[in-house]
Formats: sequence, structure tokens, C-alpha cells
Amino acid sequence: MRADRLVAATLYLQRRGTVTAAGLAEHLEVSVATARRDLAALSSAGIPVYPQRGRGGGWQLVGGARTDLTGLTEPEVRALFLAVGDAEGDATARAALAKLVRALPEQFRESAEIAGAARRIEPQRWQERPRAGHRFEGALRDAIVRRLRAAIRYRSRDAETDSEIDVAPWRLVDKAGVGYLLAGTARGPRTYRLDRIAAFTVTRETFRRPAEHLIDEQWRQTSDVVDTARTSTRATVRVDEVARSILADHFGTGFEALDGDRAAVAAQSPRGLAEQLAGWGGRVVVLDAPEVVAELRAIAAELAATYPADTP
Repeated sequence: MRADRLVAATLYLQRRGTVTAAGLAEHLEVSVATARRDLAALSSAGIPVYPQRGRGGGWQLVGGARTDLTGLTEPEVRALFLAVGDAEGDATARAALAKLVRALPEQFRESAEIAGAARRIEPQRWQERPRAGHRFEGALRDAIVRRLRAAIRYRSRDAETDSEIDVAPWRLVDKAGVGYLLAGTARGPRTYRLDRIAAFTVTRETFRRPAEHLIDEQWRQTSDVVDTARTSTRATVRVDEVARSILADHFGTGFEALDGDRAAVAAQSPRGLAEQLAGWGGRVVVLDAPEVVAELRAIAAELAATYPADTP
């Protein structure tokens, strides 16, 4: 359930004492079925909410419980904040999470804050294609929340060599379906693709986690470096409507729509950009970037030599 609904439902129960699923649904502006699921989720999370059967029944906070949520254990707090932390981009959800943290017993607050920030979702991807969920993601989240160092075996880009690396896992980032781990290492902060982590082992050694704003800043710096490296060659192109939507998806952050039928595309090198545009033929026309045009001509010459006119 969404974090803002969790807080709203708890506060509504606190004010009303006993509520029906229909009454909560009207208050939250959701369906009755959703309200029932939310009430059941609150109970499962350890908040003392129980259904009262029969005439005049409903759901109530047992014993006049308040929003200090003292019925939660530390593992339940971590699980709850991991579940709702993915709503981080929603300002309402962020406010709700902050309220929940203040309502928790003091000894749980730090773990709750880390769990809520353990994973971030960013809608714009780099050019990598989305991957299926990674088998180490759950274990990585747990290590982040518990502040435990880990050893990973990391595959090289060409998948021919592996490196053993000791990391202090700080945060998981989902960039439109592609997972990354931001971690501290002996060589400073590093970012790792989840699908290239071949093995993962948690140690018993803890680490001191940087403040969240420092982790935010480190990720921004990492993103800037990657964006700069991947977009060092830019070209303005004239593109038809169908190709425009496909190129926008293909280039990710390396695509920018311009006026009319023009767009800007970017890649790491002139050859790399030319190779990505060559297959479109005349549907995508480079309007500037002579180094990219030169590479397109070279590709055309290579194809002409490979497939001469008399080729059967």
C-alpha cells in the first residue's frame, strides 16, 4: 500500500475508534476492496488493528493505540519501509514516510530511514535495455539497511574477467528497469550494474553510512559523469514521426526532441552514433556533426564493398 494511505488510514482509525471498510474507502477515495486490503496490510505490519464482527462491528485500533506504532518489531519496520520506500519520487509519500519515522520508537528510526532510502527509481535510463529482477537485490537491500559490508564478484563489460571487490552498499537505483548499486570501496564511491554482479556475500563487518544528502550528491555526480561520457558526440537530425518515438526509447537520456521534425541524439563516439543511425536510411538525416556524416559514408562504403551490385 502507498505510504500516504498507510498514515491516513492509521490517523483516521485513531480519530474514529471504529471504522468500516466502506467508510475508510470513502475517506481515502479508493474502492472498498482496496480499503480492506489496506486494513489487512496494517494488521499484518504489526499495527494493532483488528476486525470486529457482527452488528455495529468494523475495524479498530485496539486499546486506543496511538500512532507511535510500538507494536512493530525492527524487522517489521525495515520490511515496511522497504516496501513503501519506492514511492520516494512522490512528494506526498515522502511526507508520509517522514511522519511515520517520527511516530516510530526512537531505536527503530535510523533503520526505518535507511530502509526508506535503500532504493530509488529513476524513469530515464541510459542506453542499456531493462533487465529482469536480479537475484541479489533482496540481499543487497538487507545489507544496506543493516549497514553490513559485502564482497562481490563483478564481471567485466566483455564478461571475460571477474574482480573481487569489498563494498559498503549504500543504495540501489532502478533506472527504468536497469539496476545499479552505489557503494563505497577502498578506491572511493563506485557504481555497479546489478546484472554484472556474479556473486554476493555479506560479512559481519558493519560500516558507517554517509548522510543521505551526501549519497544523493554522489549519485548525481555519478550520473553526470556517465551522461557526459555517453553523450560526448551529438548530432541534430531530421526524423519522421515513427522513427522519433523509437529513437527516443533507444537513446534514453541521449535523446532530446527539438522543434518540428528535428531532434538531438548523442552517443559516446562519432562511429558509435553513426552505427546506431545507419539502419534508418533516409528516415533519419544528420543535419550537422560532419564527423558523424563521415562515419555514415564510411559505413555505406563498407556495405557497398561487401555487397557489390553483381552479388547474387
